[in-house]
Amino acid sequence: MINKSLFAKLFILEMANNHMGDVKHGLNIIQELHKICNRDDFADFKFAFKFQYRNLKTFIHPDYINRTGLKYVKRFLETNLSESERLFLKEEAQKLGFITICTPFDEDSVDLIIKHEYDIIKVASCSFTDWPLLEKIVQKDKPLILSTAGSTIEDIDRVAAFLENRDKTFCLMHCVGEYPTDRKNLQLNQINILEQRYSDIPIGYSTHELPDNYDAIKIAISKGASVFERHVALKSNKYDINSYSSLPDNISLWLQSAKNAYEICGISGERNSGTYKERQDLRGLQRGVFASKIIKKGEDIDLNNVYFAIPNVENQIVANQMSKYLKLTASKDINVNQPILETDAISVNQRDRVTQIINKARMLILNSGIALPGRMDIEISHHYGIQRFDEVGAIIINCINREYCKKLILLLPNQNHPVHFHRKKEETFYVLYGKIIITIDGVEKEYKSGDIVVVERGAKHSFSTKDGVIFEEISTTHYKDDSYYDDESIVNNKDRKTFINLWSDRLLKPIT
Repeated sequence: MINKSLFAKLFILEMANNHMGDVKHGLNIIQELHKICNRDDFADFKFAFKFQYRNLKTFIHPDYINRTGLKYVKRFLETNLSESERLFLKEEAQKLGFITICTPFDEDSVDLIIKHEYDIIKVASCSFTDWPLLEKIVQKDKPLILSTAGSTIEDIDRVAAFLENRDKTFCLMHCVGEYPTDRKNLQLNQINILEQRYSDIPIGYSTHELPDNYDAIKIAISKGASVFERHVALKSNKYDINSYSSLPDNISLWLQSAKNAYEICGISGERNSGTYKERQDLRGLQRGVFASKIIKKGEDIDLNNVYFAIPNVENQIVANQMSKYLKLTASKDINVNQPILETDAISVNQRDRVTQIINKARMLILNSGIALPGRMDIEISHHYGIQRFDEVGAIIINCINREYCKKLILLLPNQNHPVHFHRKKEETFYVLYGKIIITIDGVEKEYKSGDIVVVERGAKHSFSTKDGVIFEEISTTHYKDDSYYDDESIVNNKDRKTFINLWSDRLLKPIT
């Protein structure tokens, strides 16, 4: 798993050849950009300066080494720096606190990057599938950032697998290799595709739009990009700049746009708890719980003796709290139309207990490999109360109840189901997973997966398991009033069942 924090809020300032082959001019660029990046406004951001290395003796074919009529040959020859000059600029950026990054365009330059002790190696879009160069790069113990302009999904799949198989730490950058990039060609939705397809890999955005475009970075941040790269330059009496490089003032506005975007987008990876004002505003619109009749101390407070209305008062129970999991018992007499305060009731919220039970059942189901209905009506039977469910109870998934009935019944490890019988229905148990001990009319026997057991009408039966079991109950029609227990306290317990609905695909991850 890649450590994404390494690439979080990382802003890369790309020098490229904008030093113009002039070390002093390159140094001025670094120093002027440092003034912007060093502002308190941007203290949450990490900043890197990026350079490019080429060994022109091998990078350019010998027949073309002096062909200045060729655009790129001319550019690279005119802006070439010596090794000592390159190292000087790198070290000056490092002294100012910048992370240092360099892009090699040939194998010799990879070695020079290592010699100069850069922090990160960047792979340009044109080199994304340059396999000889990639083979050289992965031999070095450096994090990688790779731009993907012009690459197909198949290309990205292959490169990502190549790097993952070598346990490399890397980031993929959405990039458009058009200099400058027209607004309509930015294709920022590609960030979503990369985020979804490579969910464990940090995704960034390498930008070549016009310097006064401050919208693209806001959109990129909202789509989840975490690394951002922009070409930087400095205009002087001697040197002009190209159309896609940003001046310090452009970078200042670019970073401010990024800061605004982060503030607007807020936290990620977890649910926002909201502000105090938001909670108070919402509370003012919630209906309070009021007594619709006199409620005596010790009585249950439920839908039979309350109504809901606004305004609510401080510490009043509100309608939003009245879920099926919340059991309220009056701790004092409450008059008609009186607001029911939190201090007026003893409350027991069973939601956490139900969640715990379902998660235990989830593990049993996943281990069994049994396919479940898409939408499940689940009955949690807790004969002596939900707190004793681990000892006595069962989880019943109701599948069909017509003239014939089918249920899946789950018992957790060391759980038992008490003695009872049915007058109307006959049951057949088919053990699907695990082992179960079934006692019928006093005769106890253990059954395993694949066994079938018939329980006739009127036969007293109970069952238990040591390690957990899932079995199928196939029967005639189920009637709600057709279970008769030996223990009278179970019969008198009117709250011995909790009903929930659940989609089976939710069981793929823990229920919260």
